[in-house]
Amino acid sequence: MKAFNGPVLFLDRSDINTDEIIPARYLTEISKEALRPHLLEDLSLEEFDPRADIAGKRVIVTRSNFGCGSSREHAPWALEVNGITVVIARSFARIFRQNMFNCGMLAIELPEESIEKLFSRFAGRPAEIAMDFQNSRLTVRSGEEEAVVPFVISDFDRKLVEAGGWVDFADTHYA
Repeated sequence: MKAFNGPVLFLDRSDINTDEIIPARYLTEISKEALRPHLLEDLSLEEFDPRADIAGKRVIVTRSNFGCGSSREHAPWALEVNGITVVIARSFARIFRQNMFNCGMLAIELPEESIEKLFSRFAGRPAEIAMDFQNSRLTVRSGEEEAVVPFVISDFDRKLVEAGGWVDFADTHYA
C-alpha cells in the first residue's frame, strides 16, 4: 500500500480537467517518469507556479469535478510519479476517480462544507495531512491548528488501495 501522508497543495478551483493535469501533447511518452516535469503545467490558477508549488507535496485538496475531460490514465500516473497519492475534492469525474483507485491511490470525496473548512483554515499556509486509512479519517495540521475529517470509500475501492491497485488486486484474486 502506498503512503498517504504529507504536505498539501491547495488548488482553489473546480473543474480541473485531465488536460490541465497532464497536457495531451505528452500522451505519446512511454514511461510515467517522462510525465513528471509536466504535471499541472497548463493549469491557469492565480499565484500557482507548478515548478515551485508541486515539489514535495503528497496531497492535493481542491474543489469539485476534479479530473473531468478525457478518460486518460496518464492523469493519475502524472500525479503518482510526482509523489502525489491522494486527491481530496468535493467530487471527481467518474473515470478519473476510478483510475486513481485502480492505481492504488486515494480519491477522497468530502462534503462541500468540509472542503470549505479545509480551504478557510489551511490554504495559503504550510499544511500536512496524516491519513488514518483503517479508520477512514484524515488529520490536517498547520502549526498548532488541527482538523480531523472522516471520509468514506467503498469496500471494493479500499481493497484496491490495500492491494496497491487493480493489477496487484487481480493477481491475488484471479490468478
